[in-house]
Amino acid sequence: MRDRGTGFKKDRHTVRGSDPAARPAKLKLLNVQEDSVFQVLSTMLYTLAGGGTLCGVATLVLLIVSTATDFWMQYRYSGSSANQGLWRFCINHKCHAHTITVAFWDATRAFMLLAVLSCFAGIVLGLSAFTNATKNKRVCTGGIALVLSGFLALLALAIYTGVTVTFFGKRFLDWRFSWSYIIGWVAVILAFAAGVFQLCAYRQTSAEPAPSNNPDS
Repeated sequence: MRDRGTGFKKDRHTVRGSDPAARPAKLKLLNVQEDSVFQVLSTMLYTLAGGGTLCGVATLVLLIVSTATDFWMQYRYSGSSANQGLWRFCINHKCHAHTITVAFWDATRAFMLLAVLSCFAGIVLGLSAFTNATKNKRVCTGGIALVLSGFLALLALAIYTGVTVTFFGKRFLDWRFSWSYIIGWVAVILAFAAGVFQLCAYRQTSAEPAPSNNPDS
């Protein structure tokens, strides 16, 4: 009975004695796994931030083009082809500034200009994801600004659509929305996509672990 007890104790001490030798290998394995996760999350961060920035730049270009051009609507006026934008109307390719102050035009212009400014701010803030200090709230703020830009442009287009269908649809028989108006809707979609990318990038910066500094041995 004593020999069995003694043998059991020796075996138990042998198992315990093997634990310290296994710890460095386990720590090294954990460090490698943490570094791998960090690299994957960093790659995802730059991919999402890059996608958000590209979408934001495309949105900004489209918003500027849509706001500045004169083809929100095309129609026939006294047998002549005509088109109009937010700032001018054109008849037979001769353009004139809008001289009548209309509330819905003012609202559409204001919301589109605010959308352009908000989009520009979102792009600038989103570029902070490519700096060394990625763990900050500027990326999140940039995403919110891009989403806000899409929402402002959406309001502008909704106002213009409602008034145009109600008013011009009754005044002119042959009319249609044109490419400046369509570009505005494309910009809305891209603005929301850019904002989502930036917000996802911020979530990655918040969730990613710091690289391990533990020694390998």
